[in-house]
This record gives sequence, C-alpha cells and structure tokens, in this order.
Amino acid sequence: MRLLIVEDERRLAASLAGGLAAEGFAVEVAHDGLTGLRRALDHPFDLVVLDIMLPGMNGYRVCAELRAAGVETPILMLTAKDGEYDEAEGLDTGADDYLTKPFSYVVLLARIRALLRRRERAGGAPAITVGDLTVDPASRRALRGDVEVELTAKEFAVLEHLALNAGQVVSKTQIMEHVWDFAYDGDPNIVEVYVSALRRKLDAPFGRRSIQTVRGAGYRLDAGGG
Repeated sequence: MRLLIVEDERRLAASLAGGLAAEGFAVEVAHDGLTGLRRALDHPFDLVVLDIMLPGMNGYRVCAELRAAGVETPILMLTAKDGEYDEAEGLDTGADDYLTKPFSYVVLLARIRALLRRRERAGGAPAITVGDLTVDPASRRALRGDVEVELTAKEFAVLEHLALNAGQVVSKTQIMEHVWDFAYDGDPNIVEVYVSALRRKLDAPFGRRSIQTVRGAGYRLDAGGG
C-alpha cells in the first residue's frame, strides 16, 4: 500500500512517515499543497493523508482539484480546527474522513485501515436499487432515474448504508459505526449535516421526500423511493 502524506509540520510528517513505514506502508511526503497535488496527480496512491493548513495551496483546494481531476484515492484530512461545520467543509470538497489535531497515532492508523477496507469492500459490491434511486458502491455513483447526483464520499457512504437498510429505521449510532468507524470521537450530530445534504441533493430537485426522520429513533429511506 502506497501512502502520500501532505503535511508542512516537518517533525510531524517525519514521525507519521516513520510509523506508517514500520507498519509496512510505502510512504511519500510533501510539505506544501502544490507539491502534494502534483504527486497525487502524477502517481497512484492507495490513500492520501492531507493537512488543511498548507503553504501554497490549502488542503481544501488540493482535495477539490484531485476530485475534479477524477482522482478517487481516499483522502484523510488533518486539521487544527474543530467543529462540525469545519468538518463538513472539508468533507464537502470530497475528503473521505477528517481527524482533528492533536490526535492519537493509534486512531490515525485505525482510520487509515478503515478507509482502505471500505475501498476494498466497495470494489465488488452490487448496485442497490430503491425505487428510482440507484446506489452503486463499485463506481461510487448515485442516480435518480437516469440523472447522476454528485455526492461527496461521506454523503455517498451515508446513503449507501440507508439504501442497504431501505424501509428500516437506522439510528445515528448505526450510521456512525458504519460510516465513521469506531475511531470517530466527534459530535454525533454530524450525521444530521449529511442527511440534510442528501435531502438537498437527492430529494428536493426531484420532488421526493424519501429520507424520513423517525423522531427519537433515526432515519428511514423509503423503500418506494419517495
């Protein structure tokens, strides 16, 4: 597995690179956004660890440029910021996960392994159809009828879990465990941010109300597609 670390704090970057190399990963390091972007565009990596506060080009822009170029490599963002809206901003650019500094190396490693496992599982998963909604884990595409709906990686993961349990109530805790894995220690209300985004993208433009809130219990994706 080849990892790219884009981090301007050189001591932290060296420490992470050394630890991950000891775990058997092949690691490359870049210390600014432009260099990290070029390396991620020019070479195949299995995962990118990307700091947000970078010289030259910040992590939000690097992530957005990679996704615009069609690079689907999982991206784990690192930042000294905190709060669900900072997290939503980072993930809305196409990142797959988010970790706030200071963090435990054990948690970082768990997040990396979880992202890599999720990518491997998605490669052979069949498409899920719920009414006129199609969720395809292999291609990471969501469609309403013949219209593709652009989703961030995290939005897609939340939708996939709802689709796998269409017609059933799924709690916030269940979504957290599936999408964020056990290592996430942030505000569980972040789930509401992503459900709101899914409604805005998947329901409102098509006149649907397929993602329902079940008060005190969680969410349900209407098996009839809304």
